[in-house]
Amino acid sequence: MANLTLVIDAMGGDRGPSIVVAALARALQSFPDVNFIVTGDEPRLKALFARESKVNKNLDLTRLTIHHTTQIVHMDDKPGECLRKKQDSSMRVAIDYVAEGKADACVSAGNTGALMAMAYLHIKTLPGVIRPALVAPIPTAGGSQGFLLDLGANPVCDAETLFQFGVMGTVLAKEMVGVSEPKVALLNMGTEEIKGPDVVKQAGLLLAQSPSINYRGFIEGSDLFTGKADVVVCDGFTGNIALKSCEGMAKLVFDHFQASMKDHWLSKALAWLLVKRQRKSWQWLNPDQYNGASLIGLRGVVVKSHGNASANAFYSAITHAIKEAQIQLPERIQAQVEAVLSEQS
Repeated sequence: MANLTLVIDAMGGDRGPSIVVAALARALQSFPDVNFIVTGDEPRLKALFARESKVNKNLDLTRLTIHHTTQIVHMDDKPGECLRKKQDSSMRVAIDYVAEGKADACVSAGNTGALMAMAYLHIKTLPGVIRPALVAPIPTAGGSQGFLLDLGANPVCDAETLFQFGVMGTVLAKEMVGVSEPKVALLNMGTEEIKGPDVVKQAGLLLAQSPSINYRGFIEGSDLFTGKADVVVCDGFTGNIALKSCEGMAKLVFDHFQASMKDHWLSKALAWLLVKRQRKSWQWLNPDQYNGASLIGLRGVVVKSHGNASANAFYSAITHAIKEAQIQLPERIQAQVEAVLSEQS
């Protein structure tokens, strides 16, 4: 495959473009065959890259292009107003690069609703896909990785849409992680077939009837990270709450652990030894490496970084986008969707 081009919305997110520039400086060194386009305030971005160049004398900026934009999509902006009034925003221009085939993938830490709306209207969905889904990797038992979708792009879904999420998630797990037959499950309030809303039960029937899907039934929230499923499917309302609840609990546990380790000098010493010994295991749980939720089902690659992401986390989102572009994920999803649709006809 020819050299890739990645476009980055530098003005989205809570921490400003300095985080994006730091992540890009690392990406320029890690991916010598990738060209980068950055959309945003050109004078500000040039100053930030100049500062990075002083720190890193080997930084090669010849593969970097800055596209100046005059508007910013803020976190509290309404998606509809962004579509109508912010056509020269860093987010919209980045989306247009992918829509026009001038970039292979886009990464933004900006307003999720606006990003979803712009991508849906301008990049458009793949043939046969009802709705794109927001999906993110999650850690599972044994150091492996699963996927959870939808995470908020579609608060309400019908059974056919949930079924398609299972199809698209299967392709994602196969191509991104290398699972030969990904286990697919529906997130529900219980594992029994009689439990849950009718739409979830109907989606279960559709998944069970498809020979292309390794469907394992319902899964409860307590089993999200056990590895019982490689792909967990739900509507965006449920998925968003589930993911953020897990993030909140993880932060609570970590903060409590840190506080307890500061109580006594012996606790501090034991904590230092524990961290040193378990560094590799804890790195597997580091949320930075899971940053980057993908909008799958579109004709191009779009990755949404967490709005409050650090430079390391934003770098992870960049690596996710590059990998999806390298394996031509949209084309692979389209092929699988067409195959499943032909099974149903």
